[in-house]
Amino acid sequence: MLKKIALASCLFLAAACSTVPITGRRQLSLVSDAEMNTMAATEYQKVLASSRLSTNATQTAMVRRVGQRIQQAVETYFRQQNRQDQLEGYAWEFNLIEDNQQNAWCMPGGKVAVYTGILPITQDENGLAVVMGHEIAHAVAKHSSERMSQQMAAQGIGSIASVAVGQTPTATQNVFLQAVGVGSSLGLLKYGRSQESEADHLGLIFMAMAGYDPEGAIPFWQRMEAQAGGGGTPEFLSTHPSNGTRIADIQRELPEAKTYYKGR
Repeated sequence: MLKKIALASCLFLAAACSTVPITGRRQLSLVSDAEMNTMAATEYQKVLASSRLSTNATQTAMVRRVGQRIQQAVETYFRQQNRQDQLEGYAWEFNLIEDNQQNAWCMPGGKVAVYTGILPITQDENGLAVVMGHEIAHAVAKHSSERMSQQMAAQGIGSIASVAVGQTPTATQNVFLQAVGVGSSLGLLKYGRSQESEADHLGLIFMAMAGYDPEGAIPFWQRMEAQAGGGGTPEFLSTHPSNGTRIADIQRELPEAKTYYKGR
C-alpha cells in the first residue's frame, strides 16, 4: 500500500509540472494560474490601500512607462513563441509607492510595485528597467507559484490547491505573500539560485526587447553591492543575493541579450 501511495505521489508531482520559458527548466506547479492571479489581484489592492502612492508625477510616469514597455516586450516574446496563453488573465498595473525601502516586486498577473527608496540606486530609466525587468521575469517564470507549490506540498495541502485556498484562507494568504516576497513580518522565502539566474536571464532579454541597454545591468548590480557594503542590507538584496557570481553570469548572458536590443 505504501509503495502504491508513493508511486501515486510521484506520478502526481510529475504531472504537476510546468516549464519556464527561455530556460526550459521544469518546475513544480500545484496552484493554477487563475488562482494565483485572483489572489494577486486581491492582495495587490490591499497593499495599495495600506500604502502611500508617490505624488511625484515625473517618477510615477517613468515607472509606468518602463513597465508598459517591458509588458509589451513580454507579450511580444510569448506571442512569437506561440505561448501567449500563458499570459491569459494578466491585468498589468504599475505603481510607485512612497517608501524608503530599496525594493520592488511583481505579483502574478503583472501587478508591479516599485518603492521610491530604490530610485537613487537605479539612477535613471535604464537602471529602473533592470529592476522591473528582473521582477517581471520572476512573475512570468511563475517563481511565486513554484515557491507556493513547494510550501503547500511541504504542509501536505498541495494535492488539491483550490480546496486549500478555500478552506485555509489565512494560511494560504500568508504562504502566497511569502512566495511573492511581500510583507517582511511573514519571514520571506528566499528565491533559489536557479530562480535568481532565470530572473536575471529573462530580465535582460525583456529589457533589451523593450529598448533598454542590457549592459546597464552590470553597473546597477555593482551599485547594489556597494550599497549593501555601506551598512544595512537593502530590502531588494535580502531576497535577491548579489555577488560576483551573479555579475559574471550576467556578463556571459549579455551577448544573447544584445541580439534583442535595437535601441529606441
